[in-house]
Amino acid sequence: MSQSSDRFTVLRAVDRIWAIGAIHGGIDALTQVHDRIVTDTRQGDRVVYLGNYFGYGVQGPEVLEELLSFRRWFLSFYPYRHVDDIVYLRGAQEEMWWKLMQLQFAPNPRAILSWMGERGIAAQLAGLGFDLEEGLKKAEEGTLALTYWTNKLRETARALPGHDALMNAIKRAAYTEDGSLLFVHAGLDIEKPLARQTDAFWWASRSFEEIDQPYRGFRRVVRGFDPKAGGIVEGKHTLSLDAGAGRGGQLAAVLLSAEGEILEHLLI
Repeated sequence: MSQSSDRFTVLRAVDRIWAIGAIHGGIDALTQVHDRIVTDTRQGDRVVYLGNYFGYGVQGPEVLEELLSFRRWFLSFYPYRHVDDIVYLRGAQEEMWWKLMQLQFAPNPRAILSWMGERGIAAQLAGLGFDLEEGLKKAEEGTLALTYWTNKLRETARALPGHDALMNAIKRAAYTEDGSLLFVHAGLDIEKPLARQTDAFWWASRSFEEIDQPYRGFRRVVRGFDPKAGGIVEGKHTLSLDAGAGRGGQLAAVLLSAEGEILEHLLI
């Protein structure tokens, strides 16, 4: 199993894990989850954010600030915490953002931007002071106009303190050192090993529901985005955490034991 630090994070010396589902720009709910962690944290605790920090909600910049503020607190609260004790997974929203930055090279940029807009990017743009319709218009005007627009968008996002640091730190997946728990964004291809998942982590949500036995030895696979926003759904070997945060629902999070037992449910 690959332990490449630029793709996966290995969670070591784990006591408990706070797993937080898709946030989608919901700053108030995220702050409340952080407040709960603050009241009950231990040296061996780890935190895993399961992707989709932005999109659907327009408070992306505020979410970014809260994520970074909490990270500073979490890593400094105990003297021996490691940077890998708090993990950010790449979600579909972050993947779309990366694609958005290269939109001018796409064969049909207007269609792609329209597709992204229907899936949360429109709100992320609004949070940065941009308008989806303007982007669609630039796509019609041609490559030069679209390049200027995406460059301006990139500069605006990078001006947010910590934006680049967070986007460069996100991982494809995380797992516990003993091989008990695997954390992904939306799903995975059960026929392939971790190293060959490519974009299945973001788009293979249907196959997640087909997991009926340990995947590659992992007792439980935990995900943070469910297109159906079904809430906290526990299967024999799976756990789904998405109650529709940013889409009119709640932010789902759990506190897990090192073996994957749910110690606490949070729906905020």
